[in-house]
Amino acid sequence: MKPPFKIILASASQRREKLLREAGLTFEVSPSRVQERHLLTSTRPALVKYNALLKANDVASRLKEGVVIAADTIVFDGDKNVVGKPRHVQEAAEVLLRLCRLPHWVYTGVAVVDVAKGRRIVDYEKTKVFMQPLSPEEISRYHRKISPLDKAGGYNIEGVGGLFIGRIEGCYTNVIGLPMAKLRRMLQQCGVSLL
Repeated sequence: MKPPFKIILASASQRREKLLREAGLTFEVSPSRVQERHLLTSTRPALVKYNALLKANDVASRLKEGVVIAADTIVFDGDKNVVGKPRHVQEAAEVLLRLCRLPHWVYTGVAVVDVAKGRRIVDYEKTKVFMQPLSPEEISRYHRKISPLDKAGGYNIEGVGGLFIGRIEGCYTNVIGLPMAKLRRMLQQCGVSLL
């Protein structure tokens, strides 16, 4: 489906690109250059919505037309700590060991900006994830199969990650990094239909 105007994904995430391509959307990729906020100063939804809109506005400011899609995903562990992308493999292992002990929540903020109309739509999705316990050795073997450094929480739900995720409550694609059902409704408000 090719809309009458261009769609821009303001993200370098290959998983977000894959989700949009699988939905049949034609789009360009233009990652934002802004620094995300990681400190929780109010609510979880406010943090991810703020970051998503920050990214969308950054890319939209360089355009005259088009619809910009941006997202921000953060994990909150069972102790209510913010977990972003790990800085190194050791941190990724420590985080995953913590996450598999208690259920945790994945929040994704989504922003859609219609540049020509100056319209901004911002929302979020929340999913609860229940993992099976993992040993440090299993985590080490898992991290040899995937790169944990480009994923909030240091894990993925697709592929090998699905071997230790017992169940989720909420949107599956939200855990990947882009809640597609929510995005579909947001894009409809800008005249873009995914169905």
